[in-house]
Amino acid sequence: MTEAELRKRLEHLRVEHRDMDAAISALTDAGSTDQLQIARLKKRKLSLRDQISAIEDQLIPDIIA
Repeated sequence: MTEAELRKRLEHLRVEHRDMDAAISALTDAGSTDQLQIARLKKRKLSLRDQISAIEDQLIPDIIA
């Protein structure tokens, strides 16, 4: 992937991560008793965070001082 494609994918993942956070908050605030659904959303959110970190690692080179 090119750098531009990675940056576009990164932005998409960040938006999806924020949306997932909002969905989890809405379910929790509404007093949802569907703990399985909340757990699935949290797992998906964690997966998105891992993907974001992987792309950020590709975009930001390691510089050893």
